[in-house]
Amino acid sequence: MSADYVLQTSNLVKEFKGFTAVDGVDLNVERGSIHALIGPNGAGKTTIFNLLTKFLIPTRGTIHYNGRDITRVRPAAIARLGVVRSFQISAVFPQLSVLENVRVALQQKEGISFCFWRSERVLERLDARALELLDAVGLAEFARVRTVDLSYGRKRALEIATTLALDPELMLLDEPTQGMGHEDVDRVADLIKKVSRDRTILMVEHNLHVVSKLADRITVLQRGAVLTEGGYDEVSADPRVMEAYLGTSVDDGEPETSLKLEVPA
Repeated sequence: MSADYVLQTSNLVKEFKGFTAVDGVDLNVERGSIHALIGPNGAGKTTIFNLLTKFLIPTRGTIHYNGRDITRVRPAAIARLGVVRSFQISAVFPQLSVLENVRVALQQKEGISFCFWRSERVLERLDARALELLDAVGLAEFARVRTVDLSYGRKRALEIATTLALDPELMLLDEPTQGMGHEDVDRVADLIKKVSRDRTILMVEHNLHVVSKLADRITVLQRGAVLTEGGYDEVSADPRVMEAYLGTSVDDGEPETSLKLEVPA
């Protein structure tokens, strides 16, 4: 295992009753980078996330984090090691205020989760850090707003703030811009770039405009296996990637210059 990589998988396989969802994936995520997993629906991206965070156990293969074998480590222990995941659907408490949502995450980090009997004074000592995190994601002015009243894009920004509250070294972002309008997509993409300065990010993302803007390296999956890997220009010019996404092959008579994969935001 190389010290240059925060996360590495070797021959990672997940089978479900004879169906191979992840097929021999070798993944090397460089420390301090933004690494994107892309591919058509059913390519195995979310299954890999579930394997990395131990919601699923690999059929075969190994997962190393900072050189340590975490293949059989439990999900809660993975989070304590510094691997924290966001989900496709915004996972926040809608009836709590924006500030309270971040404070709940800080309670978990401080080891006082679900201690609702504690006095407000004890919990308020977390407010300064919560406000710092909200300021980092552009939500400080919404601190006292009920979360249910936020726009969808701001809810995703809040989810990133709650993820940051756990002080992760590696953030796994699952479709962070899914379902957003153009304005929210750009806001969240800028936010991801901002928070990546002090940590490593591995993200699953369908919006290739966002991928081109953010990713240092891209792994393309197809049918559970790695199709190709590289920078955006390299990957988007690969005829196999165009065929995987659009069903278009260079053998179909298309000019090679059309193989540049450009998808607007």
